[in-house]
Amino acid sequence: MHSAAQLLAAARFATGLYRQRLDVWQAALRGDLLCRRRTSWGIRDPYPLYEQMRARGPILPTRLGNWSTTSHRLSNQVLRSRTFGVAPLDAAEEPEPGMDLSFLTRNEPDHGRLRRLAQPAFSPRMIDRYRALVEKTTHELVDAVEARSRREGAVDLVAQLAAPLPITVITALLGIPDADAAAFQRYGAAIGSALSGIRSLRHAREVMTADREIDRLFTALFALREKEPRDDLVSVLVAERGSRISPEELGPMCSLLLIAGFETTVNLIGNGVLALLRHPEQWRLLRDEPALAASCVEEVLRFDPPVQETARIAFEDTEIGGVRVHKDQVVLTLIGGANRDPEAFPSPATFDITRAPAVEHLAFSSGIHYCLGAPLARLEAATAFAILADRLPGLRLAGPVRMRPSSTIRGPLRLPVAPAGSS
Repeated sequence: MHSAAQLLAAARFATGLYRQRLDVWQAALRGDLLCRRRTSWGIRDPYPLYEQMRARGPILPTRLGNWSTTSHRLSNQVLRSRTFGVAPLDAAEEPEPGMDLSFLTRNEPDHGRLRRLAQPAFSPRMIDRYRALVEKTTHELVDAVEARSRREGAVDLVAQLAAPLPITVITALLGIPDADAAAFQRYGAAIGSALSGIRSLRHAREVMTADREIDRLFTALFALREKEPRDDLVSVLVAERGSRISPEELGPMCSLLLIAGFETTVNLIGNGVLALLRHPEQWRLLRDEPALAASCVEEVLRFDPPVQETARIAFEDTEIGGVRVHKDQVVLTLIGGANRDPEAFPSPATFDITRAPAVEHLAFSSGIHYCLGAPLARLEAATAFAILADRLPGLRLAGPVRMRPSSTIRGPLRLPVAPAGSS
């Protein structure tokens, strides 16, 4: 039973939410390209909009008084610059309620302090320890795909491989017992989609439920690992609680490592398989030369990155690309556009798994916030692409692809495929 105050608060929230959406649609209809990126058709294919933005200049003003850029050079400059950060320099250390993304939303020195606690778990030596688990899990999941396709024909590759593979690995790394891959997939999709803003009351409930369930899981796990420590990252972090990490920081940090530890890779694998199957000559090339799997990962990250944008706030007045950026103004780096900047990548709209670019893509960001789990994501995706190409060479699309309803996180929610010979 809801109280009158709760109903009134919900009504006010819904009114504000739908007013915001209406404002975005009206701005999109008036020709605002960034707002068009937020619409359903802009989410389906943002790349033509990036090119329209690029044609208007390397850095553009936004309707809210900030800046956006599709330039690889300027995006890299902003992401690397110590003149910019992820929050105002004089902001309180306490994050806004409801969305504490741990060190992802912290400036120095808190960012470095928290990141250094998790860094050893993602070292080359530790990543190599997980290679056997990644390969074994991938083969088992492909076995299940083959078996299911014999019974049902089309199989959703997101639910059957792209999601359970990184979920299995990150839960092992953290030390989460009896992980429910389907539940974690729902939680990751809900929280990831919230990065683009809450769409509805139903969406808000989904995000709150995911946050509550993850918090409940880690509260129980912290108590268990305090009594029974093991060789996992949660045990390491629990042992540091109260010294190098506060009790209030522990939960958000583990939640971030869990969600970020699989959500990016789910979409990397999904986007990669989709690009390969839509470019049959590249799929054949990978089948014939499995050693190209690592190069294929880099081209997928460039061509269709899972994270399409990230923002930075100016700590002081500065100049970027010939424009004056004032203190506390935001520069939105449109990574999906920067990764197709013709000044950085020749023939940027061409998907070529043999590409050897002169500069690095920005799919994992740049500077001090470069993705901590990038080596693990690369290992998982390269293994998945190589094993799929070897064991299911006749793989094909078998139905409409459903993309995530987010302008920030890009990837298929549903990717129906079928091996050769299945109906």
